[in-house]
Amino acid sequence: METMFDTLLQLPLFQGLCHEDFTSILDKVKLHFIKHKAGETIIESGSPCTQLRFLLKGEVSIVTNSKENIYTVIEQMEAPYLIEPQSLFGMNTNYNSSYIAHTEAHTVSINKVFVLSDLFKYEIFRLNYMNIVSNRAQNLYSRLWEEPTQDLKSKIIRFVLLHCEKTQGEKIFKVKMDDLARYLDDTRLNTSKALNELQDSGLLELRRKEILIPDAQKLII
Repeated sequence: METMFDTLLQLPLFQGLCHEDFTSILDKVKLHFIKHKAGETIIESGSPCTQLRFLLKGEVSIVTNSKENIYTVIEQMEAPYLIEPQSLFGMNTNYNSSYIAHTEAHTVSINKVFVLSDLFKYEIFRLNYMNIVSNRAQNLYSRLWEEPTQDLKSKIIRFVLLHCEKTQGEKIFKVKMDDLARYLDDTRLNTSKALNELQDSGLLELRRKEILIPDAQKLII
């Protein structure tokens, strides 16, 4: 039977560590295990990121609001998953999104003090951490330099994908048609028509003031 420690070893941060090193880490580092009920808020957007937190079991909803609260993006993420490692350091060390247990969820956290004093002593951990943060930065940078398109349906798809943490899985965009049209620099009528065409293709589902994308991976052409 797979234990929570086996699940931890599946996370990119710990991959490559030998059993002896991982056992040594567990002996020295304080791990805080928490069980969350479905619907419980695990992390609130804007709260300080003072620890590495891992989703070991279950599924969470990642809720991200635009700065003006004009639109909201909701993504589903399954365990195992490392929550916002990029927010632990830098100029802004607050969480960008809220994390809500979609099902019963188990998390474990490691305080930043122990990350600095113990985990960073292991070269493989430092490399894994740098790779995770660097890959994220490179991915976001490459999105900024994608060729622009004049086709409205392609603009909608690009808007969706730009705001996704990962392209896999279900996404929900809560946004008014007028606001989406303004972001796309087009008319409400044209935006509505393009969305309905995408719905007819089975790529999304239109609801009242929200857009459901069953599988964002299918939007990638």
